[in-house]
Amino acid sequence: MDKSKSKSTEVDAEQRLPAKREQAVPAVVDVDADETDDDDDADSSDDGVLSDVSPATDEELDQIAASLAGAKLPRSAPEGTRALAVRDPMAAYMSEVRRYPLLTREEEHDLAVEWVENGNKEAAKRLVTSNLRLVVKIANEYRRGYQNLLDLVQEGNVGLMKAVQKFDPYRGVKLSTYSGWWIRAYVLKHILNNWRLVKIGTTQNQRKLFFNLRKQRDALIRAGVDPTAENIAKELDVSTEEVVEMQKRMAAPDASLNAPLGSGGDEGNARTRMDTLEDDAGGPEDQVSGDQFKRLLHDKLRTFGATLSGREAEIFTDRLVADEPVTLQDLGERWGVSRERARQVEKRMVLRLREFLQEELGDAVQIALGQD
Repeated sequence: MDKSKSKSTEVDAEQRLPAKREQAVPAVVDVDADETDDDDDADSSDDGVLSDVSPATDEELDQIAASLAGAKLPRSAPEGTRALAVRDPMAAYMSEVRRYPLLTREEEHDLAVEWVENGNKEAAKRLVTSNLRLVVKIANEYRRGYQNLLDLVQEGNVGLMKAVQKFDPYRGVKLSTYSGWWIRAYVLKHILNNWRLVKIGTTQNQRKLFFNLRKQRDALIRAGVDPTAENIAKELDVSTEEVVEMQKRMAAPDASLNAPLGSGGDEGNARTRMDTLEDDAGGPEDQVSGDQFKRLLHDKLRTFGATLSGREAEIFTDRLVADEPVTLQDLGERWGVSRERARQVEKRMVLRLREFLQEELGDAVQIALGQD
């Protein structure tokens, strides 16, 4: 009863004041210490507390531009072109960013309220453009981990727009501070996804290991502890097998399936890794029989559907055989009944379908139902 009351209260609040949304903060993990310019700036707090972050000033942008240029004169443009020097897209972008002034705390709050309550897109645009400097500042921290800074800035801009979309001006937090979490999350995600040609981190634990494996190993060495897979797994709260697997993934280079095995011999006739992979696809006979069975099953389902009416027919067409099936909750609301009642109707109809297919297809019904 308390849960339903709480749920109804949240719904009423959402209707009265659309601006009262959850201040969602993405999970941000630390980049490896060797992959950042400034470890203190790059590390995010693990306790979920938002630390104050401010966009880059003109002086900070000058420092970033100087570090990118390496204190060298611009290279000459190739002969035959009208340009005097090679155009630097990142430098041009930073010059464009300077055009947008920073907002005061009051201006930021007023614009955020205007965006959240009235959906003013111009207000949202000003919130984004005034924090483009922040994206450059954060992306520059991870430049050693990923050489193309402009790519990191582009991904960070996506995180910034996501932050503006979810920002709640009534929480008393600056937009730049809140956006820092989203910007880092998108930058780190891009680094992880593009570290190799083949993505090496898909689960949460794998992502944690990707960003913290080397850092934790170095920390154990400094503490005088043997950095074994067991000790690393204990500190990062993952399994030993996952640590060993990630160590292998990060140590092994990318390998082409078309690369020849061994050396010597005629390269045109050399065997490749692709030749050693097992092909688990069936032969032509299996494919033909599978296609025939699919057509037969389709005909039987269509015959069975013609015998249904009322709610069972709706479940069959809108849920069982639909490309985008509706949920039981949707059906219950459509019929004016509970979700459990809709589930009971579906269960009864599925039992009838099972019996029908058993009579028509015999033992092959197990294949149709995805059973052994």
